[in-house]
Amino acid sequence: MKRSNINICYVVVLSALIMSQVHVSVAANCNYMELVVCAGAVTSPEPPSSDCCAKVKEQTRCFCAYLQNPTLRQYVTPRDAQRVAKQCGVALPKC
Repeated sequence: MKRSNINICYVVVLSALIMSQVHVSVAANCNYMELVVCAGAVTSPEPPSSDCCAKVKEQTRCFCAYLQNPTLRQYVTPRDAQRVAKQCGVALPKC
């Protein structure tokens, strides 16, 4: 149960990181809860799944907003988010 709570927290933070790149219109689907599939990759050295990478690529425009969200930052470090994004072939923006 403790690991489950930690995973949820990391997913929330990673989602915030991804959502923080919303420099585009409201049309972007910035829902950090969709990044729950990345919890394992964010909380451990395991590589992200193809589902995780698909969601990271889908929400790239949201990264800056996610990174600037203090609620999410307490669960996912920018370093972890950058590692997962890099493994998925996605560059984090300069926010």
